[in-house]
Amino acid sequence: MSKTTPRGQRTIARHGRLTSPGPLSQLFRGLAIVVAVLLVAGAGIGAYIAIDLSRSFTADAVELKNQPAVPPDLGELKGGVNLLLVGTDECEPDFAQYFGDRCSGADSGDSLNDVNMLVHISDAPRRVTVISFPRDLMVPIPSCTDKDGVEHSAMTKQQINSAFYYGGLSCVVQTISELSGLEIPFAAKVSFGGVINITDAIGGVDVCIANGIKDPYTGIDWPAGTRTVVGLDALQFLRTRHGVGDGGDLGRISNQQQYMSRLANKLKSQDVLSNPATLYKLASTALRNVDPSTSLTNPLTLVQIASAVKDVPFNEIVFIQYPTYTDPDNPNRVVPDRSAADTLWAALAANQPLQLSGNLSDGNGVVVDENATPAPTTAPTDAATPGPTDSAAPTPAPSSSAVVLPSEIAGQTAAQSTCSNGNVR
Repeated sequence: MSKTTPRGQRTIARHGRLTSPGPLSQLFRGLAIVVAVLLVAGAGIGAYIAIDLSRSFTADAVELKNQPAVPPDLGELKGGVNLLLVGTDECEPDFAQYFGDRCSGADSGDSLNDVNMLVHISDAPRRVTVISFPRDLMVPIPSCTDKDGVEHSAMTKQQINSAFYYGGLSCVVQTISELSGLEIPFAAKVSFGGVINITDAIGGVDVCIANGIKDPYTGIDWPAGTRTVVGLDALQFLRTRHGVGDGGDLGRISNQQQYMSRLANKLKSQDVLSNPATLYKLASTALRNVDPSTSLTNPLTLVQIASAVKDVPFNEIVFIQYPTYTDPDNPNRVVPDRSAADTLWAALAANQPLQLSGNLSDGNGVVVDENATPAPTTAPTDAATPGPTDSAAPTPAPSSSAVVLPSEIAGQTAAQSTCSNGNVR
């Protein structure tokens, strides 16, 4: 029989918005890599994923609470596809040595969902919207049961990155589903694992640094300019918080979005995905570090998701920061700006394209790359790969004009080039 314990008896949301994070804080921003690979890989990656599926992908699959039935054809999902990607802050044996007290203290066994990305794939025409929810966001968390069978009662206000601790992947899905009002049939938890191997496999990612970055928490001391980040350097770039913008989590989110955008462009422009050996290495590395919902364990489902996004043009891949404002009860936390968010949810429900009108970053983490060559606005097609199946179900017709999102919503498209706004002027 499950036990019930009231929330709030233990403080586990360690990270403040502007205070120093634990050494592993945001370690699993490597999730950005997995998102970018998914967005640009096409159905080919689904085929390679299927090879290792039974061996490395299904072992730790998670059943989502009230998980809706998955139709045989993703085109039958009215209004598009919603997939939640969760990155956890945890001490893995292979990497614990790099993170000092975080992985030797009393809470070294805890796991928090420090990265929460909701990927929405629209239906006919296909567009991709990736919404990042700040880890310091204070939201209601529903009743959830943890891995030990302890049932935790619902809370009206709790830091979002504690949801995984209270009930694993399913609890994170429930929390964000209630916040967004969207049904989320697919989810995956990603630990750090493959970030170094993936960047090594493609020769690193060229990131732009507008101002130098100096961050003692990650060991970064880099000058302005273009820098190829590989291996541990890529990880530290993904983790850096104090080195960019105002030193908060919101600035770091936009720095991650720069990385995702540049990775996506590199994979397309250099034809990385046309090399079967490289593609297999990318896919298998990601697989080893993904714990999916049971709804994602069917190889056909993965192929269908990849097919749905493979031809989405870069200007129709939009990275968004969930809109927030400072928590009146705690200046180191943020609370939802529901009015601005409602415009976003309504546009997605109505199958309308989005137009950004706000800042690139709420935390001033990136600036425009003035020297960039414009990215292509169309994605190349692969004649050998079947495209997504059209939906037979009635879905909202796409609007002929984009919905202009409120200025309170920050973000960028994959077609935009940005640079890290480092703290060394």
